[in-house]
Amino acid sequence: MPLDHFVTLGRSGLRVSPFCLGTMTFGEDWGWGSSVEDSTAILDAYLDRGGNFIDTANVYTKGHSEKIIGDHLGRHSAKRDKAVIATKFFGNLYRGEPNGGGANRKSIIAACENSLRRLQTDYIDLYWMHAWDPLTPIEETMRALDDLVESGKVRYIGFSDTPAWKCAEAQTIARFRGWAPLVALQIEYSLLERTVEGDLVPMARELGLGITPWSPLKGGALSGKYRRGGNAEPGRGARVATALTDRTYDIVEALAEIAAELGSTVSRVALAWLLTRPGVASPIVGARTMAQLEDNLGALEVALSPDMIRKLNDLSEPTLNFPARFLEYVVQAAQSGATVNGVPSEPWPLAPEGDADRY
Repeated sequence: MPLDHFVTLGRSGLRVSPFCLGTMTFGEDWGWGSSVEDSTAILDAYLDRGGNFIDTANVYTKGHSEKIIGDHLGRHSAKRDKAVIATKFFGNLYRGEPNGGGANRKSIIAACENSLRRLQTDYIDLYWMHAWDPLTPIEETMRALDDLVESGKVRYIGFSDTPAWKCAEAQTIARFRGWAPLVALQIEYSLLERTVEGDLVPMARELGLGITPWSPLKGGALSGKYRRGGNAEPGRGARVATALTDRTYDIVEALAEIAAELGSTVSRVALAWLLTRPGVASPIVGARTMAQLEDNLGALEVALSPDMIRKLNDLSEPTLNFPARFLEYVVQAAQSGATVNGVPSEPWPLAPEGDADRY
């Protein structure tokens, strides 16, 4: 699958690449990341391969990520109009300012204006709520976003890192009131983070939200760099270190076996598995170096067999909250009288055996 094999995002007509370029590493303002020169080279390489979907946020590298994109694309209308630029609000760039962040009307509109300025564009293609703000009524958030869509400053809206029940509430309110609906959901999703399959993924599929997973390699834990008994030290923070468990090493070893069979890499196989998951539209792949970008994009050429997918599914099967597993049993039981491979299924055991006409 080439990078310009576009897919529609959720229940919308917006066409995006099967991999989204994450730009959290654009700029060195956090003490790590890519220089401006390397960032623009990565951006050009992604666009030259046919990609069009770019993800950033107002807080990434203190706003520098947006400015790098703006300097390179925003000020050139021909380049800008070909790109689908997504950014986020919620993060507070102004220490001590109570309305500098969050999802209230004042902060959303101010954040949008500042992002437009840094991106040097008149509109944002996809505007994400970076995380749920429990202090703000969801009606206020959705109405503010609808106003931005009506004004032409935003084309589409989505939620990131928000509980399924709150997403469902927001989408229901939007539909009932005729406001701009959510079209996408950004969540952590990988072979090491599948608990989203309990509520968030089914909710997104039911309500028409295209899923764009972040951290598809779990911060590098699924990159192949870390092996059981190896000497590689985890990178920044404790995120990777806490993920390096026996279960992780079992999954990485299975990925390595499949990669060897296919002549590929561990990270490519992990990304290719994610592309097979129901509801997933465009995983977000970050790259601090050109080599990382090329390796990640190579996953589009990996074709996993059903047996390979089944093996990875079994090794990474998540423990889901009630009633996920119980409902699987109910659905199977509901197929009473049907046949599976020619064998009649068991009756639906909702009540003890007895006389149905007794009462």
